[in-house]
Amino acid sequence: MATPRDAEIRKDVQTYYGQVLKKSADLQTNACVTAARPVPQHIREALQNVHEEVSLRYYGCGLVIPECLENCWILDLGSGSGRDCYALSQLVGEKGHVTGIDMTEGQVEVANKYIEYHMEKYGFQAPNVTFIHGYIEKLEEAGIKNESYDIVISNCAINLVPDKQQVLQEVYRVLKHGGELYFSDVYASLELPEEIRTHKVLWGECLGGALYWKDLSILAKKVGFCPPRLVTANFITIQNKELENMIGDCRFVSATFRLFKLPKTGPTQKCQVIYNGGIRGHEKELIFDANFTFKKDEVVEVDEETVAILKNSRFAQDFLIGPDGEKFPTCGAYTALEVKDVITDPFELAGRFDSAESRSFPAVGGCCSTKKCS
Repeated sequence: MATPRDAEIRKDVQTYYGQVLKKSADLQTNACVTAARPVPQHIREALQNVHEEVSLRYYGCGLVIPECLENCWILDLGSGSGRDCYALSQLVGEKGHVTGIDMTEGQVEVANKYIEYHMEKYGFQAPNVTFIHGYIEKLEEAGIKNESYDIVISNCAINLVPDKQQVLQEVYRVLKHGGELYFSDVYASLELPEEIRTHKVLWGECLGGALYWKDLSILAKKVGFCPPRLVTANFITIQNKELENMIGDCRFVSATFRLFKLPKTGPTQKCQVIYNGGIRGHEKELIFDANFTFKKDEVVEVDEETVAILKNSRFAQDFLIGPDGEKFPTCGAYTALEVKDVITDPFELAGRFDSAESRSFPAVGGCCSTKKCS
């Protein structure tokens, strides 16, 4: 049950995103801008088809768009003006569907205003996108049914809700078995002190509600998800001296994680897998997360958990998976991941990206915004 403090935070956030912010340049941090990765051509084209007003009212800088989307049903938590939803509606096609839910009524009104415009532009006979005014921790109240979505995405919205576990429980409920929560959010390097957790501007800037990064794994396990898989991460900078002084020694990162809901099956073993290159925009290689990159036709040895994900998710059709405990005949390139190489700490990954100054790709993955994006 929501506490009076939770209700107050919700009201403050609605005011911040509905009245205080008019454009992305009004934000005072670069929260939720994850590390740069190349954006596939088909996604760039999908974004170019989104109406100008929708894009202008969108407070996200990067993209939270996973791979392998054709015919999928996708739920966008904190969909704002609908930019990501309209891009996704093209990518899932007429047989797929995208639902956006947001607690800011003005943002939902902007999103709904352009449904007909986009469907006509895409040449779709019937709308494949729906927008709901509601709360991401109360999906059942919004009419979203059990096991009804293949993918849930979120672009810097979960940190704006005090009860993160409730959000994850609701997401787990609405995901089909084999489904995925693919989301970007803000994480703190330590448990936040009271003065940060109660600061109105820091809540609106996605910092006051940031989760201590180690707690994500604990909450995911409680709810029933597989352990979080880190995709990318980037340090957050503050463009306000007063806020910077208040934060003190605490550091923040924006990071993208994948959480999978798998059916309860028997134990698996390490296997070798081969990616067939069948995912649009990722024909040569699939960067699955910070630890696994699958190149077309290359043999890769993966751990038990990765085997279970590839076998039971929408990615199954795109991988040849060797029988448990057996190996493919040696041919061509081969990759094996050492346990010591596995990265789970977003601050460690952000440090690696931060030192790689040669990266110059457009940002992909992210949530709130930065002055660079206006």
